[in-house]
Amino acid sequence: MDGPLEGIKILDATHALSGPFATMTLGDLGAKVIKVERPRTGDTFRGEIPQAAGRGLYFFSINRGKESVVLDLKTEEGKALFLDLVKKVDVVAENFVPGTMDRLGLGYEVLKKHNPRLIYAACSGFGQTGPYCEKPALDIIVQGMSGMMSITGEEGGPPVRPGVSI
Repeated sequence: MDGPLEGIKILDATHALSGPFATMTLGDLGAKVIKVERPRTGDTFRGEIPQAAGRGLYFFSINRGKESVVLDLKTEEGKALFLDLVKKVDVVAENFVPGTMDRLGLGYEVLKKHNPRLIYAACSGFGQTGPYCEKPALDIIVQGMSGMMSITGEEGGPPVRPGVSI
């Protein structure tokens, strides 16, 4: 049975947890997801532990069912290839610190010239504007800022990160 997003193509320039989890869910619903990874290292979590056969299980748990392409978005060749893909997809998803795609020359204003019907999905921990917008928001940072870690662990001991990601 086809999912409700069958026929939708997503160019996934996300990393860490929030973006890959979102695009994985869209893939589970039938979308074709093409993950963009950096040369040499790939996604941040490819090499993280726990591992099996030298591969980060965390990475695979949130990137299942995706195709993958290696592009260096800091090079002209990588940008040109990215723009070629933009012409063929319905959605571009990214979760960089706000402004990163603009600094790379690949922000929404540029991308929509190559694909006027493009949906641009930008996920960030602190929004696209405001005093914290340029701060990274990995899970441990959000847990610490929320005060959640102050109520975990041993009484009188240091804060402890809960095992489950928010």
